[in-house]
Amino acid sequence: MKLGLFTAVYGSLSTDEMIEKTATLGIEALELGAGGFPGNPHLPVDELLADPSRAQAFVRRLADHGMSISALSCHGNPLHPDRDLAERDDATFRRTVLLAERLGVKTVVTFSGCPGDRAGSKVPNWVVTAWPPEFSELLAWQWEEVAIPYWREAAEFARTHGVRVALEAHPGFLVYNPETLLRLRSAAGDNLGINFDPSHLFWQGVHIPTAIAALGDSIFHVHAKDLAFQQHTLNRNGVLDPKSYRNVAERSWNFRTVGFGHGEQEWREILSALRTVQYDGAISIEHEDPLLSVDEGVRFAVDLLKKILPREPAAEAWWA
Repeated sequence: MKLGLFTAVYGSLSTDEMIEKTATLGIEALELGAGGFPGNPHLPVDELLADPSRAQAFVRRLADHGMSISALSCHGNPLHPDRDLAERDDATFRRTVLLAERLGVKTVVTFSGCPGDRAGSKVPNWVVTAWPPEFSELLAWQWEEVAIPYWREAAEFARTHGVRVALEAHPGFLVYNPETLLRLRSAAGDNLGINFDPSHLFWQGVHIPTAIAALGDSIFHVHAKDLAFQQHTLNRNGVLDPKSYRNVAERSWNFRTVGFGHGEQEWREILSALRTVQYDGAISIEHEDPLLSVDEGVRFAVDLLKKILPREPAAEAWWA
């Protein structure tokens, strides 16, 4: 496995500054934003698409610093009920796939998206309950009439360009846990998989190694981000919490850097589960910790992962 970083966290730095900083940290693989959320602070997308020589020079530049690109990210909602927003995010996705092909990157990370409650609506409607019955009817329409047709075609588009689609399971979108990812994959094909981010599963009560075993070879990319529960609020209100992420003191849970929500042993078990399903890609640190500075949070994650990340091939089973 390679130690990676989602570079959006250093969006305030120039591309040169970001490369120097991440190389100094010992990062081996960069996940680069190409549009959507949070944008593309380090990739001149149009210039790289227009000039193959510039794209090749960018890849060589990273290689000279001992780094490669693990994925391009373009988080958005191509199923948005507002047609203008959906078309914008779909165009960003397709442009990102073309850029990934040009850069020799095999994986594009995005969201599954979420439709509204009918054709012509303006706001997404995330359904997470079966009753009253109109919710079940709405969910069936969202999947069968919107999500499956879109992703069946979009995943095939990516395949024709030698690129895989890694959907980040995330609250607010149709794919938010292993079951929903596998449902969409079974309908759209095996060129669609998951960007596995434990932080979006911890709060749902998911046991991470069990989820990894269930997902198997559908894991295309991995984020390293943690989550901590705030027990007094959790005891009172439960896990569903729409309060602002800035309202740290009142939330039931908050995103944390690796090791600040779950300990080293639990992260060892996560990495072991990934190796068990033969995942050998990047472990891409994503910093969204409201209680640590960017540099501090990234450094803590780097230090812990450097200590426990498997580096060498698994031992031969001489005892078998």
